[in-house]
Amino acid sequence: MDIEMSFKSLQEIIDKSEKTGKKFWEIVIEKDMNERAVSKEDSFQKMYMLYETMRKANDNYDKDLMSCSGLVGGDGEKVRIALEKGNLIGGSFVGETISKALKMGENNACMKRIVAAPTGGACGVLPAVLLTYEEQMNVDKDKIVEAMFVASGIGVVISVRAFLSGAAGGCQAEIGSASAMAAGALAYLQGADNYGIAHACAMTLKNLMGLVCDPVAGLVEVPCVKRNAGGAVIAIASADMAVAGVRSQIPPDEVIDAMREVGEQMPRTLRETGEGGIAATVTGDEIAKRVLKHT
Repeated sequence: MDIEMSFKSLQEIIDKSEKTGKKFWEIVIEKDMNERAVSKEDSFQKMYMLYETMRKANDNYDKDLMSCSGLVGGDGEKVRIALEKGNLIGGSFVGETISKALKMGENNACMKRIVAAPTGGACGVLPAVLLTYEEQMNVDKDKIVEAMFVASGIGVVISVRAFLSGAAGGCQAEIGSASAMAAGALAYLQGADNYGIAHACAMTLKNLMGLVCDPVAGLVEVPCVKRNAGGAVIAIASADMAVAGVRSQIPPDEVIDAMREVGEQMPRTLRETGEGGIAATVTGDEIAKRVLKHT
């Protein structure tokens, strides 16, 4: 059996969808079925398991647990409490999303089990928006899993046309990709067509283009965890714009290409080395020395 290479563009997925009459997520699941030689049921169950792992990671969050560096822990719970008290202006959906994104990022920093979506450093974005959507919109869980396939299709295209790691292309590649995946998934859940899904992805990447990767002390903690929350909110905004009919003037695949070019032009100091950006501030340097002294 001949196995095709991964999707080379979002337009390829859209074209196949229009040609066959199948939905965006169905084109993606068929690719997985062919590449791994599994049934549709097996593929769907695998994605369902990943989503349940995200849920368990959120449910098992420990507000009292701090990372070994002492830089991360408890912030997700702070946001939840502030939301419960009515102190947040973003509303219930945004507040819950921020809380969950922080919790997942903190779980990663505290060495708990997470789902890399698409990376560990960006693990909070997709589960934050999907778990919140399921809870607040009372949507069938199978629909959420379908949205996971939409997100994975977007992630595959970005990985082929650009990159997913901060070391390769800055945080625009990590949080940017995760947020683009989440935006496409949300747009799908809100009834957007294929082009709406793709343009939600494009608008997200444009909002995060140029974001550097500057981890303090070289750890995936500061500013990584809080960027998960920011990226999740951008995904919501982009999905809402797409559902409203707003479109990117630059085609989605060209936006991905631009992200790659920007990443390639970034200096080494701004690509996960911990040598530039906020990592190179006076306080960042002091934190690095303290952390290294205790390791």
